[in-house]
Order: sequence, then structure tokens, then C-alpha cells
Amino acid sequence: MTTTEVLADAHDAARTFGRGPTAVVAVHGATFQVRAGDRIAVVGPSGSGKSTLLHLLAGLERPSGGRVSWPALDPGPAGTAPAHQIGVVFQGPSLIPALDVVENAALPLVLAGVREGEAQRRARDALHLLGIADLAGRLPEELSGGQAQRVAIARVLTQAPRLVLADEPTGQLDRATADHVADVLLSAVDMLGAALVLSTHDPAVAQRLAVRREMHEGRLLASDGTRGTHS
Repeated sequence: MTTTEVLADAHDAARTFGRGPTAVVAVHGATFQVRAGDRIAVVGPSGSGKSTLLHLLAGLERPSGGRVSWPALDPGPAGTAPAHQIGVVFQGPSLIPALDVVENAALPLVLAGVREGEAQRRARDALHLLGIADLAGRLPEELSGGQAQRVAIARVLTQAPRLVLADEPTGQLDRATADHVADVLLSAVDMLGAALVLSTHDPAVAQRLAVRREMHEGRLLASDGTRGTHS
């Protein structure tokens, strides 16, 4: 693997919700590449389009215009996003209430066809690596916000993706807990050797990543504040 591999490539990608006079343009023609080894923070206020951009890169949303592709990743069915090679950490609660921590962390593997016993073994390994093995039998309602986000990161770790997309992973946490979750996330992507794109409105989190890009009213700005591309 070389640092020049393009894992995700958005070319003039746009996303509009609704039609006619009530349509809302969440992302205006963004051109953006994520290469192997990248550590990119996408910053901007709430409602600026950060989450939608990450959803486009993950293949969770289809662009209304332009295109998104994943040149260096194994293609999904009919050219869709290679879900098994992209891990997503969501902003809000994403754990299934009826499943314990191990079952939640193992779920993506089970859905991908991995035998339950093997999936849970790998989930326990991920929990151990992140220092939260003691949470294994707890239900989500028994976890703090920081613990729940660390379990969500463990769930990504079990998949061993090449690209991790984290949507405001510390947005609902206090300062100390946010710093700890950021530590865990950065450690996890280092262990995976994965690229990371993280959206945040927290300057303290953003400054920990090598590249920072700003979004404003759905437009992705270059580092000099103009609309542009990442290279």
C-alpha cells in the first residue's frame, strides 16, 4: 500500500434533499480525495454539510450530481461503496439497545456472514485493544456517552476497514471525555493503518489531524478559504 492510493474520490459531488422551491442543497459540488494514510478534519458549524459529505464518501447517500468512487478499494455490488472496507462512527447513539457490548461490536461481522462465535471473538479482541473489555456484558443503557462511543469505535475496529469516517464522534461529550475518545479513535486507525476523515466543530479535536478542511453553507473550502480540492 502506498500513500498515493485514492481510497475515496468525490468529483463535483452534490446532494440535494427534496424538490422544487423547498429543496435544500446540503453539499454543493464538492471535489475531495482521501488517500491511504490521510488524517483529515472537516470543520464547520452545524448544518454546514459536514455529515452529508461523510455520508457521500461512505456510500450511505447517493450524489444528486457529480460522482463518488473508491478507486483503491474492492468494489461493492454494481459499483456501490465497498462497505466492508469503510467503517463509520456516527455522531449520536448507534448501538442497538437489545444487544450487549460484545454483540453490538460483532454485529457488522455477523451481517457480513462471519460465524457468530468468530465474530464475537474478534469483537472481544477489539474491546481489549481499546481497554474496554470490562464492558463486554453490559447493555447500551448501562454505558456513559464516552463508553458508548468507544464501543462504536471497537465495532469499526472489528471490520478492519481501510477508511474510517467519523461524524462528530465527540460532539455530545464533555471536554475530558471528548479528548479521551479522540485518543482512542486515533489509536484505532493507527492500529488499522487506515485513513481517517473526521467531521467536527471542535478546534481542539481538529488540530490533532494533519489536514483541516472547512465547510460553509454546503461548500467545501480549500485551505486558503476558497472553494477547492484536497491534494
